[in-house]
Amino acid sequence: MAAARHSVPDRAFDAWITAINQTCGRFRADLHAGGFSGGLKAYESSAVRASMVDASGGTRLYRTPEEVQADDSSKFFAVLQLRGHCGVAQSDTETVLSPGDMTLVDGAHPFSVKYMANSRQVSLILPRQAIERNLRAIRVRCAQRVPASTSAAGLARHLILATLRQTHHGLSRTEGEAALDAVVHLLRPALGPAEEPRHPGADRLQQALDFIDRHIDADALTPEMIAQSIGISVRGLYRLFATQGLVVAQYIRNRRLDLCADTLRGANCPQKLAAVGYAWGFTDSSHFSTAFKTRFGMAPGEYRRQHTGKSLAG
Repeated sequence: MAAARHSVPDRAFDAWITAINQTCGRFRADLHAGGFSGGLKAYESSAVRASMVDASGGTRLYRTPEEVQADDSSKFFAVLQLRGHCGVAQSDTETVLSPGDMTLVDGAHPFSVKYMANSRQVSLILPRQAIERNLRAIRVRCAQRVPASTSAAGLARHLILATLRQTHHGLSRTEGEAALDAVVHLLRPALGPAEEPRHPGADRLQQALDFIDRHIDADALTPEMIAQSIGISVRGLYRLFATQGLVVAQYIRNRRLDLCADTLRGANCPQKLAAVGYAWGFTDSSHFSTAFKTRFGMAPGEYRRQHTGKSLAG
């Protein structure tokens, strides 16, 4: 656990940052003025993990590159402000949240949250694959304020709070993942690029993505094949994907794994794991199983059992 740094010993503060580290991941914290008051309530059920955080003014919670490296960085945090105000900063972007506002921060990069007065917020963990699966090739804008007055923030707020209430009654993994997907969908317009003229390669990037989807089950799908189909060089294809923070081979692999996961959740899933991987371009069953576990945190057979209650043969 990262150590808290503050000017005056405060047991409540120490207990608070300890709870943060146990529930949300590795963080540091500073207390700059006055005594501390605050608390944390954790919510967890199947795929849903969240916390309701209270903190007094002058408290700052942050992640440095050290915390990022030591922690699981395959997650985003959807932050919903419920009371008071807080400042959120990541990279070169900074915003202030008022009650009802939302923002998204990337756990793979340093960021900070500064609480003002008596602040309360919900922090919902969104697995990276949920962001990638639903936003596809959109470069996510982090630390952007989604105003409470927007329909996206209002609907997402109701959905998040309703989901947290349901964690006390137990959510299945399928229900939890559906709720997380719905939150991402609601925030999609606010998290994507700001309205501006389409960059010259936008149409070609879409052509490349469409070509990948049409040939995703072909084990021979390569960058050379994609580049030729849209009339550019392989180096040009790499640059095109890089404009959205994407890597061609990684995008193809993750897209295949997401489609495998969709198949495993379905009622008509083949009984052989190898058949699922092969159907979406994985010719090596061992590689498929390893890649799937890396992306979803469990083996394909376990993923299938958690969603349908059925076992799968290897």
